[in-house]
Amino acid sequence: MLRLLSLILALPAAAQDLPPPVDPADFPDHPAPLVELGRLLFHDPILSGNRNIACATCHAADHGGGDGLSLGIGEGGAGTGPDRTAEGIEKRIPRNAPGLWNLGHRDVSVLFHDGRLEASDIFGNGFSSPAEEWLPGGLDSILAAQALFPMTARFEMAGSPTSGEVGGAVNDRIDAAWPILAARVSAVPDYFAMIRDAFPEVRGEAEVTAVHLANALAAFMTVQFESHDSPFDRHLRGEPGVLAPEAAEGMALFYGRAGCAACHSGTLLSDQGFHALGLPAFGPGRTRTFDPIPRDVGRMAESDRAEDAYRFRTPMLRNVALTAPYGHNGAFPTLEGIVRHHLDPAASLARWQPEDAALPPAPRIAAVDFAIRQDAREMARQAAALDIAPAPMTDAEVDALVAFLHALTGETARALPLAAPETVPSGLPPG
Repeated sequence: MLRLLSLILALPAAAQDLPPPVDPADFPDHPAPLVELGRLLFHDPILSGNRNIACATCHAADHGGGDGLSLGIGEGGAGTGPDRTAEGIEKRIPRNAPGLWNLGHRDVSVLFHDGRLEASDIFGNGFSSPAEEWLPGGLDSILAAQALFPMTARFEMAGSPTSGEVGGAVNDRIDAAWPILAARVSAVPDYFAMIRDAFPEVRGEAEVTAVHLANALAAFMTVQFESHDSPFDRHLRGEPGVLAPEAAEGMALFYGRAGCAACHSGTLLSDQGFHALGLPAFGPGRTRTFDPIPRDVGRMAESDRAEDAYRFRTPMLRNVALTAPYGHNGAFPTLEGIVRHHLDPAASLARWQPEDAALPPAPRIAAVDFAIRQDAREMARQAAALDIAPAPMTDAEVDALVAFLHALTGETARALPLAAPETVPSGLPPG
């Protein structure tokens, strides 16, 4: 009874800090032919350099738009999800494959864990990106821009410079691969007919560009992963009694004493900023040219500002219960684990074991997986760069926070509107 009374007393104070609900009008409408083209391309390995991996391989519907692994397995792997094998890879993908929920929302302005893609006119094409001035114009959204970059990433989809035409082109300049992929897709008669249907201005195969492919992929991802029908969303819209008591207590803590909303703020539950959480370090790192060790300095690699070291983008939280493991490197297999880390990073680091990471065996590169943990100076630098302070919570309060995070799961999140295709126009096995 006392616990229920304290919850009732806490809710009015928390309610004034709740964000406005997601407005469906903030997602752009896309014509059905464009979405269907994107659906097929998303599942077709034709967009990878060696025709062996699709977008859906690492962003699968049955893993909440991710792959269920701590660090992804791209070019050279086999299978999907947590069962994907790594024997043939050169390197693990340095970061966790994030879910795709609500990335089509108009307010999304920065993408990737380190924010290397931002809405900006610094290069005259609408975005600050790894392609700089070579990013093509005509992209419909930041999500369309994002769709281009896995195709140019050596260890994700492009392949090595010696493995094929696409990998070699990327090695020359980042934008050199996109025309090759566009020509490859437009040469498939069924795809060209669909492109003509989705883009009536296209008259011949030579007019098809990677921008058409990216806009189609973004249209599909926007429609497929739009989600705002969770119990929390219904609560924001004024429906009474939709949150279970434990989830309501967790919401009060989230927007109150636990301090979660300091970063997970606004309608999308992200400030789209960058914060250092002191997560356990492992993996090959996203190293820069002059990095002598397998580390990941996060936002600093893009901003070149020392104060941004080890900071990563705040993820949005809709359907977070479906997107394990958690953190920019997938260090924590459970929601409870990542919540406890936020509440007491030092104690969490002391408890964490390498076995907590979901890393399929890769004997050729196994020596790299945890090498960074032997570098005492680097570990000290990462431990010192911390933007969160301990917030003591009881076990019951942790359970309540986890219950609230489960209340962010959309009622339709497990029954997405568009099914994966059984076949794709290229004739390749769909991802």
